[in-house]
Amino acid sequence: MSASKLTSKFQATIPKEIRDKLKLKKGDLLIFKIVDRNVLVLKKSTPFDKEYLRALSKTLNEWNSSDDEAAYEHLQDI
Repeated sequence: MSASKLTSKFQATIPKEIRDKLKLKKGDLLIFKIVDRNVLVLKKSTPFDKEYLRALSKTLNEWNSSDDEAAYEHLQDI
């Protein structure tokens, strides 16, 4: 397990063993996901991830409301 301290600008250094394992380079895009509401899982984004997310985000504005968040919140636990 590795740790990193959060700075006053909310930045953290990715530990070397993680950078090496993910083959990270300067400028790489990282994806964070909340698991069990308190664990962050991080992965390196691929060009497909970026294009897919960019295209998908334009189509989902109708689902971006607090009512939808409340209605579908239980799906995060599945």
